[in-house]
Amino acid sequence: MSDIKFAAIGINHAHIYGQVECLKRAGAQFVAFHAIEDDLAKTFGEKFPEAKRVADPAAILEDDSIQVVVTAAIPGDRAEICLSAMRHGKDVLTDKPGMTTFAQLEEIQKVQKETGRIFSVLYSEHFEVSAAVEAGNLIAKGAIGQVVNTVGLGPHSLRLNNRPDWFFTRNRYGGILCDIASHQFEQFLFFSDAMDGEVVSASVANRGHADKPGLQDVGDAHIRTANTSGYIRVDWFTPEGLPTWGDGRLTILGTEGYIELRKYVDIAGRPGENHLFLVDKKGVQHIDCSNVDLPFGRQFLDDVRNRTETAMPQQRCYNAMKMALTAQQMAEVGTEWAQ
Repeated sequence: MSDIKFAAIGINHAHIYGQVECLKRAGAQFVAFHAIEDDLAKTFGEKFPEAKRVADPAAILEDDSIQVVVTAAIPGDRAEICLSAMRHGKDVLTDKPGMTTFAQLEEIQKVQKETGRIFSVLYSEHFEVSAAVEAGNLIAKGAIGQVVNTVGLGPHSLRLNNRPDWFFTRNRYGGILCDIASHQFEQFLFFSDAMDGEVVSASVANRGHADKPGLQDVGDAHIRTANTSGYIRVDWFTPEGLPTWGDGRLTILGTEGYIELRKYVDIAGRPGENHLFLVDKKGVQHIDCSNVDLPFGRQFLDDVRNRTETAMPQQRCYNAMKMALTAQQMAEVGTEWAQ
């Protein structure tokens, strides 16, 4: 029997399935969940019959045997769930974005410091993608020298899910750079070996969905640290002909080579996911990363046990979201979404 029990509060985004599986693979025991939506709860409960559905989140928050709370609630609601969990002495693993406003970020930092709890965001496009993990392993071994620049692309498809109304409401999902691009901001900091960075410029627009005025369907940002620069683009324009939900890519330029990741599909025709291309002085190689170990869940549970920061440094976790919120705010100046 595992020594760590966890529960879920808020299951609105399908990422909750990955969060639960991540901790279960690492040996934690999933014991309870709270969701107000009967349709979501039915599907979720069938997938995880070991977890009891509770009518009141207090049944989870006040249960001292539960050490960790995970959430993939509507993005605008996540901060309050995380704050309640930390105030009840529990560590937190939230879906991205961890929050949608600077005020929420400030309060989370304050409460995390006061309580000594762990606040962590499962940036799945890094920690749950074996090609991204292997890129980190290779760079740590010096495969491409010193990192100079990253280009992170996060195209998504609107067609594969029946999207609820909150998804198209700006203050509920947080804007495209806060929401989707938080993945790319975290990867930029990670591969730059930096705790923080600067947003140089940012833009958002609704170019193709006039019937959904709250939706931002494209956004981009230029970013930098003292030693690296980067570019991020995220969008909702994945064509119907692509056989998956998005062609997520990351190119990492180093002083002695570069790595390109095709995370979810190789449009040149190789089957499967997790394609890594390495170009260096010896030549060009394709590396299949499908069997690469994903350590995040184990590291997170070790952090819960030992009060350490091995899965992700707390400051990088915060500052990825700070950069995403900064870019979102910068992009919306003079637009219809300006707050």
